[in-house]
Amino acid sequence: MIKGGITAPRGFKASGISCGIKEEGPDLALIYSDVQAASAALFTTNKVKAAPVLISQQHISDGRIQAIVANSGMANCCTGKQGLKDASLMAEWTANSLGGIPKESVLVASTGKIGSQLPMEKIGPGIKEAAANLSRDGGKDAARAIMTTDTRPKEAALEVELFGRKVTLGGIAKGAGMIHPEMATMLAFITTDALISPPLLKKALLHSVERSFNMITVDGDMSTNDMAAILANGLAAEKGEEITYPSKEFDLFQAALDKLSIDLAKQIPADGEGATKLLEVKVTGALIKEDAGRFARAVAGSNLVKAAFYGCDPNVGRIMAALGQAGEEMEPEEVEIYFGDQLMFRNGCGATFDPAKVASIMEQKEIRIDIDLNLGEAKATAWGCDLSPEYVQINAHYRT
Repeated sequence: MIKGGITAPRGFKASGISCGIKEEGPDLALIYSDVQAASAALFTTNKVKAAPVLISQQHISDGRIQAIVANSGMANCCTGKQGLKDASLMAEWTANSLGGIPKESVLVASTGKIGSQLPMEKIGPGIKEAAANLSRDGGKDAARAIMTTDTRPKEAALEVELFGRKVTLGGIAKGAGMIHPEMATMLAFITTDALISPPLLKKALLHSVERSFNMITVDGDMSTNDMAAILANGLAAEKGEEITYPSKEFDLFQAALDKLSIDLAKQIPADGEGATKLLEVKVTGALIKEDAGRFARAVAGSNLVKAAFYGCDPNVGRIMAALGQAGEEMEPEEVEIYFGDQLMFRNGCGATFDPAKVASIMEQKEIRIDIDLNLGEAKATAWGCDLSPEYVQINAHYRT
């Protein structure tokens, strides 16, 4: 891991500016590659899809993208034909501001309140300003510009050696509420200077998303605007070495992308709306990996479990109930549950534990819950957060 974010790889610039969509703070981000990049993206599976999702699904179809424009404050969702027109205009204005690149090489993303038309009279000049302010130092500004109820920007970067040279990956993400993904979640943008084809890039992204963004939850609600996109411009390949499959280089690239994605994904529930604790739920001993993932997400997403951890209540019965609701094969008498290194459940009933040690574990900002089903070899990890009264306060007045 290295310092940096979306502009850490070669040939990428970014900016984040305020154009007045939100009452305060930056609200328009632009990410740009010096050359057209191989690209892949995953989008929400919600049947209600925002206009920018529909436009971006069209633009990504050929696997080549050069820029991403994203606004916060308004989701451009449930906005009818005008919303589609506005999302398309955002791509067109961005393309023109970047010297006339094809508008189809621009991804469009929006996040914020659902049901309001975008203030295009503000966004148009904002896109021009964002293009004029592109720089290698603009990654953090872009990370701030896509925030809504987030309390802090989310970014990460790392280096991996491929073909004897350093290849860099960087990314930014946003998300604090409406987090319970079925593909990716929130907005997540990743860049790399690796040389790889669009089909292989899609393969790698799918693998990473299943182990990162698809394994987080804050409140059990899926967004209408979710998008995870990756751009690979190939500028690290000085002699044209392209990642192929199967190969050692692909395996290394996949491991690097997994690590970066997990880092970004964990930052989201850690900053969940009203959250005070990050919960890591590791399930082992399942029959198949899909079962392990469903068990882990069931526990991480249980409101009763989340509330118990907010109150430092070691209510292991709620975890067992959540496991039972997952609907997969399990034997309650075989389950073992640990909070940190403290055994909490075994042989079908609660275990005797040290109250002081468990209280100390539950007061920590990051808490690990280990669950062994003792049925097989499959495992999975999910991340969530506790549930506090502040979550209700934030969402009771989100539009007002």
